[in-house]
Amino acid sequence: MDNKEIVLLKKALDRQKRARAQAERILEEKSKELYDVSYHLRESNARLENLLTETKSELDGVFMNIVDPYVVMDLQFNIIKMNPSAKDFLGYDCEKETVNLSTLVHPDYYAYTAESIQSLFEVGVLKNYQAMIVLKDRVEKYVQINSSLVYDKNRKPIAAQGIIRDITHETEIKHLLADQKKELDIIVENSPLGIVLTVDNKIVKSNGTFVKLVGYSKSELRTMYIDHFSSPEDAEKSKELIKQMDAGELDQYSIVKKYIRKDGSILWAKSFVNAFKNVQGKLEYQVAMIEDISNERELELEKEDLLAELEESNKGLQEYAHIVSHDLKSPLRSISALATWLYEDYKDVLDENGVTQLSLMQEKVEAMDKLIVGILKYSTVSSDAVENTMVDVNMVIKEITDIIYIPDHVEVKIVKQLPVIFADKTKVHQVFQNFMSNAVVHIENKVGLVHIDYEETNTHWQFSIEDNGVGIPKEYHEKIFKIFQSIGNKAGSTGIGLSIVKKIIDLYEGEVWLESTPGEGTTFYFTIKK
Repeated sequence: MDNKEIVLLKKALDRQKRARAQAERILEEKSKELYDVSYHLRESNARLENLLTETKSELDGVFMNIVDPYVVMDLQFNIIKMNPSAKDFLGYDCEKETVNLSTLVHPDYYAYTAESIQSLFEVGVLKNYQAMIVLKDRVEKYVQINSSLVYDKNRKPIAAQGIIRDITHETEIKHLLADQKKELDIIVENSPLGIVLTVDNKIVKSNGTFVKLVGYSKSELRTMYIDHFSSPEDAEKSKELIKQMDAGELDQYSIVKKYIRKDGSILWAKSFVNAFKNVQGKLEYQVAMIEDISNERELELEKEDLLAELEESNKGLQEYAHIVSHDLKSPLRSISALATWLYEDYKDVLDENGVTQLSLMQEKVEAMDKLIVGILKYSTVSSDAVENTMVDVNMVIKEITDIIYIPDHVEVKIVKQLPVIFADKTKVHQVFQNFMSNAVVHIENKVGLVHIDYEETNTHWQFSIEDNGVGIPKEYHEKIFKIFQSIGNKAGSTGIGLSIVKKIIDLYEGEVWLESTPGEGTTFYFTIKK
């Protein structure tokens, strides 16, 4: 081998060495990079594993601490995991026993639950599923469940999870309210009163009774306003009341008015209207209850007509009583005058019997005159003008004792200070004078007593006149207050006095009665409205 070849060989070996050295350096650098990458991957993997562990712990913590019952189920709906709230609520423990959804669902909800599960698989979520479930202790509960599917990394469903909320109490309240509403609707629909709900005077709802009252159908009524039924003379008054209610000046009112039915006939009704406001106090709607008073109104009109006729009749009777009293008194005066003349002219000629007969004639004439005066007073008691003023009853009693005849053996005594009342003094005087006159003349005891007393009630004054006279038999206790009824043949009695008393007491919405024991005495009671 010559030197040239040797040189070339060396050069080749040097290039090869340099190339190997370069390759080794590259290999060393790449090995270091690979080591660094591997080291970083191991660290990242460790961090990821720690992160996953931490996340899993956090999720477990969340899972275990959810307040509401929470369960995880496989695709056959066997519960594979449940939090403590679920165990407490359901009564089951999936770690100790097999629990399937079919075990929990109430039979009445099987079909609905099957539809809901189908929807869960199709959509992936199930919101506000509500059903009844049966707990382990056989207690039935209404629940609301929000559920969703759990997927793997390939979006393939592997499980289902759900949060359960007990809505038993809410559902029972809803059912109760629904039942109460149904009952209320039945009551409203069958109420004897017509019931109408209006907004801005427009009818939005009405019951069957109102439909019958006015003759329109419910669908027709929903297009109408209350004004459509009101008679023209009542419309303005109704509008004014509704205006006051809209302005908050009235919360309720009642009105008697005429309604015009669909067939044009008139319905007399009393309407009770109430305002219903929201929490801000703004009027939302009105409820009107309409009572048919057509029959009562007809009776009232008939009563008014009868009262008018009675008033005319009373006026006629009073005029007749005045005429009759005048016509009767005229011949009585003539008879009295003739009897007087006969007595004066022939008293020396007539024997004792003749004089007696003339005296009896005078007495009968006087009795007849008293009777006519009594009848006239009786007929005019109700029509006389009543002038009510404050009347001191003590002064009335004093005036009576000054003018009536009181025998020496009789004492009239006021038990306690009598009240001052609001009444017509003349009529009060008539009442007391009649009772007191009767009392003092019917006492046959050596010592006669007449006691006048009173009691006060919330609405009336109650007076009593008690005597120790002859008393009144039971069968006369009512008769004596009727005209021309008296006891025995007491001289001067017309049988009209107590009937006049009864009419006066009736004017003051009072009552009159008596208690009596024959031979012991009588107490008359009467009341006068305050």
